[in-house]
Amino acid sequence: MPTGRSEFVYELQVCRWAELAWPPDGGTPAFLVARQLGTKRRRWDTVVVETDPEGLAARRRFGDRELDSDLLHIVRHAPAEWAFYRDALPDPGYPWRYVREAIHRADDRGIVDTRRDGNKIEIRRIAPYPDWVDRLIAIENKPDLDASAARQLADQLTHDVDAGLADEVWMATERTEDRVEPALLESLPVEAGILTTEFEAGVDAASAAVEWYPTRLSTAGTDADSDGDRHSRRLELAERAFGRGWRNYGRTMRPDCRFFELHRDGRALLPWCAAKGRHQSSMVCGSSCDDFQPEPPAWRTRGWPIEGGPGKGITQLLADRADRTNRPGRE
Repeated sequence: MPTGRSEFVYELQVCRWAELAWPPDGGTPAFLVARQLGTKRRRWDTVVVETDPEGLAARRRFGDRELDSDLLHIVRHAPAEWAFYRDALPDPGYPWRYVREAIHRADDRGIVDTRRDGNKIEIRRIAPYPDWVDRLIAIENKPDLDASAARQLADQLTHDVDAGLADEVWMATERTEDRVEPALLESLPVEAGILTTEFEAGVDAASAAVEWYPTRLSTAGTDADSDGDRHSRRLELAERAFGRGWRNYGRTMRPDCRFFELHRDGRALLPWCAAKGRHQSSMVCGSSCDDFQPEPPAWRTRGWPIEGGPGKGITQLLADRADRTNRPGRE
């Protein structure tokens, strides 16, 4: 990996490559790429949600923000005709007062209709919540993967394979002089796919190659309850991907620092610290950094050089690019 590039930056490169080139077999393109999503037990570096324009358009009927598990419970089960919410919704398994709070949030966001019948709250759906997720792909990113690291990672990937939450599990690592990295084939589960990347010249659609194709994993459980729980967890992950994408790193970094920049890396834009002269990680880019300096007030006034200052401009640029890639076909 090029000097000065952290695993965090490698993760961003893989995400951008996935936007440009997924799926690697040239099939139906993916529409959503996100990072750092998962469950309590497991967090994935990169998540690709495969869908189609019709399904994504139906999902957008419920707004551009993600729906958490409480909101999903409401919009998935809201009736076509007015009904008392406790009669319309399945027992959530937790106190109904939390459901009432979620109904108020859903009403505020315009994703469910509500009215009162005396002391009762009645709800009605605005549209059927779509089954918009075709496939869920998990990618683990390890740029420098030797035999020891591969053995440690094998347990994690084996868990992913056994859990069946994702339809495919992949590993992405930097290409070496060997055509197929021996450490990978020796240690990783055969069900996991292997991508080797080459980002020295910048990110583009040809920056990665498939060394091993994954096995499509079964997402069916042993009974209806486990299938239903797995389906709900997959939807929750897809919703987070829909709402967050992978360019939200600006929320945990300091684009308002005078040294924070975005540098072009092929067809990617990556964060750069002018003070350190390198790509920084989200772990070190913050107010505790010794080099942190807030933008001068003059940068953020009088609309010069960008309304709100360069930091606001960077934040808006990342949001605009995420909006175009995560919402294809949107005007």
